[in-house]
Amino acid sequence: MSALAQFQAMQGGTASGSDRSFDRPGREAARAQLERLGIRIVPQDGSGVEADCAAVVVSTAVEDVVPDARRARELGLPVMHRSELLAWWVASRRTVAVGGTSGKSTTVAMTFEMLRGVGRDPSVITGGDLRVLQEQGLWGNAWAGGSDLLVVEADESDGTLVRYQPAVGVLLNLERDHKEPREVLEMFRTFRANTRERAVVGEDPALQPLAHDAVVFGLGERAQVRATEVVTERDGSRFRVDGVDFTLPVPGVHNVVNALGAIAACRALEVPLADMVPPLAAFRGVGRRFQSLGVVRGVEVIDDFAHNAAKLRATMSTARARGKRILAIYQPHGYGPTRFLKDDLIAAFAAGLQAADHLWLLEIFYAGGTAEKTISSADLAAGVRDHGRQVEVVGSREELTARVLDAAQPGDVVLVMGARDPTLSDLARGILEGLHARV
Repeated sequence: MSALAQFQAMQGGTASGSDRSFDRPGREAARAQLERLGIRIVPQDGSGVEADCAAVVVSTAVEDVVPDARRARELGLPVMHRSELLAWWVASRRTVAVGGTSGKSTTVAMTFEMLRGVGRDPSVITGGDLRVLQEQGLWGNAWAGGSDLLVVEADESDGTLVRYQPAVGVLLNLERDHKEPREVLEMFRTFRANTRERAVVGEDPALQPLAHDAVVFGLGERAQVRATEVVTERDGSRFRVDGVDFTLPVPGVHNVVNALGAIAACRALEVPLADMVPPLAAFRGVGRRFQSLGVVRGVEVIDDFAHNAAKLRATMSTARARGKRILAIYQPHGYGPTRFLKDDLIAAFAAGLQAADHLWLLEIFYAGGTAEKTISSADLAAGVRDHGRQVEVVGSREELTARVLDAAQPGDVVLVMGARDPTLSDLARGILEGLHARV
């Protein structure tokens, strides 16, 4: 939602809006970033919705009882889902839309930075915060370039990616996340059919029904855009595509695969392979995507958005290569998603953690609205404990920080994982500051 508002403002349009988190203390910096672009932030009490508004745009999380939505209907204003506005922008530009259950934000960022690096001046609308834009003082999830190229993240969580008609449609992978895989596959099939120029599909076996006439990317021999001679290192990777050597400054084999998706997308836009090398080597990354905050007393603290089973596995696997032991912190987000993914999350932690590692669970993040609170982090902990892993549920962040600081030893990697809650980064930074204080 913030990306849509910024994109509207960056193009010279007018945008205003509300968020219940802005009605409470604690998000002053984020609010200021929007206001600097001329976006007017109003209370979420209906008072900011006026008759001259062209439309009120809402997310899936906005229920009919929210005062702004109710006021819009009283005034007879169009109430538009966020995906409808994004779909209009996607259709009106030569758009690369990236879908998949994992890696979307990173692949969007890589595609955007490579197109920008070769002088194509693209725009971007995404869910992750691009560090290259944050370094310009922006929020990081939107940019309005001067060309007709647009790179967007196409989210399947609420089924809305079926509305997008991109020039280049990228599908990275398919695992159980917000919905059952068979249901998501049908959405991906529609998205694939709606792609106007070129489909780019990962070699994930679950995506093979969609691979016909598509550019397939991956590490296997059947991939048309394939990485060979892959060398993974602590802070990045090196690999070769069709005889061209690439350097990637973010760690993990999963990011090599994300990079291949971005390379395939740029190729579909006629970018020469060799021209992609310098901008990919300079890739700045995405906030909270295995973002290392620093190393103190031999303990590294990493902030990560991981929240589904595939992302948790990838994050823990990457951390395993950087330290002797993992001290993992995870905050589940949403009662519905946690209930749906319970067994998958337990299996991911059982596979990703070893007997010497430790997992602390915070209670489920609740952003408001109606929800069946019939599951808790204790249910996850019980399942993980049954697999012989060390796990605790901790009620307060102060207590959690103290326990992590007491446990941390040189060679440990502290992973702070979870989605949606913007204060998780504060928790990670607090742990790093606590390590500094104990030096």
